[in-house]
Amino acid sequence: EPIAGDLGLSMAQLAVAWVLQNPNVAAAIIGASRPDQVSDNVKASGVRLDAEVLKTIDEVLGDVVVRDPAMTARNAPATRPS
Repeated sequence: EPIAGDLGLSMAQLAVAWVLQNPNVAAAIIGASRPDQVSDNVKASGVRLDAEVLKTIDEVLGDVVVRDPAMTARNAPATRPS
């Protein structure tokens, strides 16, 4: 929360911006039950987090997030339905 506050972002905006900047992510799937949540999520699409902010987030998250694309590929289904 302090990171989001320092950037003038809501927690949701920081989370969506962070996900969108992950090179292993093709798209962020977001949900909203109220129009203001949609608006909040859309504002995150233009946010660019600099390397220092991304590093700080990684430090806070510790080993919760795996960024190695080989790990993603290894755990993906071998085939996809057509």
